[in-house]
Amino acid sequence: MKHIRNFCIIAHIDHGKSTLADRLLEVTGTVVGKDLQAQVLDDMELERERGITIKSHAIQMEHVHGGERYVLNLIDTPGHVDFSYEVSRSIAACEGALLVVDATQGIQAQTISNLYLAIENDLEIIPVLNKMDMPNAMPEEVKDQIVDLVGCKREEIIEASGKTGLGVERVLEAVVTRVPAPSGFPASPLQALIFDSEFNPFRGIITYCRIVNGSLKRGERVKFVNTGREYVADEVGVLKLDMEPRGELTTGDVGYIISGIKNSTEVKVGDTITRVDRPCDIAIDGFEEVKPMVFAGIYPIDAEDYEDLRGSIEKLQLNDASLTFEPESSLALGFGFRCGFLGMLHMEIVQERLDREFDMNVITTVPNVMYIAHTTKGETFEMHNPSDMPAPTVLDYIEEPYIRAQVITPAEYIGTIMTLCLGKRGTLLKQQYLTGNRVEINFEMPLAEIVFDFYDRLKSITKGYASFDYFQTGYRRANLVKLDILLNGEPVDALSALIHFDNAYAFGRRMCEKLKELIPRQQFDIAIQAAIGAKIIARETIKAVRKDVTAKCYGGDITRKRKLLEKQKKGKKRMKQIGNVEVPQKAFLAVLKLD
Repeated sequence: MKHIRNFCIIAHIDHGKSTLADRLLEVTGTVVGKDLQAQVLDDMELERERGITIKSHAIQMEHVHGGERYVLNLIDTPGHVDFSYEVSRSIAACEGALLVVDATQGIQAQTISNLYLAIENDLEIIPVLNKMDMPNAMPEEVKDQIVDLVGCKREEIIEASGKTGLGVERVLEAVVTRVPAPSGFPASPLQALIFDSEFNPFRGIITYCRIVNGSLKRGERVKFVNTGREYVADEVGVLKLDMEPRGELTTGDVGYIISGIKNSTEVKVGDTITRVDRPCDIAIDGFEEVKPMVFAGIYPIDAEDYEDLRGSIEKLQLNDASLTFEPESSLALGFGFRCGFLGMLHMEIVQERLDREFDMNVITTVPNVMYIAHTTKGETFEMHNPSDMPAPTVLDYIEEPYIRAQVITPAEYIGTIMTLCLGKRGTLLKQQYLTGNRVEINFEMPLAEIVFDFYDRLKSITKGYASFDYFQTGYRRANLVKLDILLNGEPVDALSALIHFDNAYAFGRRMCEKLKELIPRQQFDIAIQAAIGAKIIARETIKAVRKDVTAKCYGGDITRKRKLLEKQKKGKKRMKQIGNVEVPQKAFLAVLKLD
């Protein structure tokens, strides 16, 4: 055990974690020859395309230091705020963390929140100053920031470059000398913590775990403590570039177990695995249950794909434990699922993965957050969906979730950020200068306001320099109304939204105008209306496609023309009664992109 080191890499998005991991794998000889490509650990097509890490990836390396051979288990983590649950799970499986800071950008919001996660778990922090080869690096200034934040000595900060390989040997040396060996008791009953899992169509569910106490041999009967199910460990092993089978996993190891599990509900991330013949007394503390921030309905385009969609979401949930879902139905869209996501990027990624990995075509409804409704009888219940809203006669008031947002930005953008946040019903709490040109601004604002396009707009007004992080602070009373969209007098429940009274009129107006552009013309007039309760607040009309029935009347009495027009008018009226309006997929998506 004293030769094992488990560590992860944490940083803000785009600070060079995956590139630094590439160099570590190269220097230790874990990945050689044709396998050596940029961002080796980002093996998902989507990750490579977008240049972001979505999943945490574990890999084992070997390093010789002082004549002794050490086994290093590295976990590369995502940097985006929407995937912070991945980071928290990786941190639970480690004893140390490399805190990577970009020498050209300095400390950013997600750096701070990931650092706090690591400190809460008592990890040994090794600060690394990355991108030292860049001409615009500011090492001295950024070192001051790191010393202020971490409280370390200046000489403890390792100068490195993931691109050129500068300082990589020092990083490996620091991991061996500064990260503590795993603590645990090899002679105790087996306790293994599941930190991830994935579905393999041939081998069933592959469970990734960290052995905390005891050991596990191939062929032993194991039990999952929370679900109470028992299985045989058909194969155990460690994670190199591919899975590498071993005869036994011992205390401190990070590895995988394959036991032919086919049902995805039987594996829970954060569960404890123990042996059947010698069980442990208590389960390890798993991770706290994840709280979704954004809810949206996901519906199959073809109603008969409903069961396939359920299977796909279950398999995706194995690999992404922060996704929650429950069945729901809608008048316009049929049967589907109400899913909980950690943010808009997470929602977009889940939709992309359903399409690419499971070939599922889905429609996503307008995303919203969870509100709490209070009735006049004193009852309270959660509203995940605008259609859950009680009747106005019963409703007393609604509470909405509030967050504390932390924005770190260069000083010249303070004005535009203030305008953006105040326009989103935010209140300024404090602002402080971290260095001469970098400001930290704290706001309090409703979560519903950042769900749509806040992050995108923040990035565009600050040319990508501002960084953003938030945490939920609780619920407050709010003046919210339910905005319905009616097509020919029929409400389309998939387009309804809960919105603040002050924004309802402008939002309803824009929705109607957008839908007018996107819904194709029919043989009859279509009225698009936005309504709050029984009051119509905006209207647009899509004119009918008309055939010129009077073309053949080129002479004679006017009554001949009138007769034909009256006949056509009756036909249109009858058609309107039986005709239904198809809302294209583009219209649902456009509502999400209302700017």
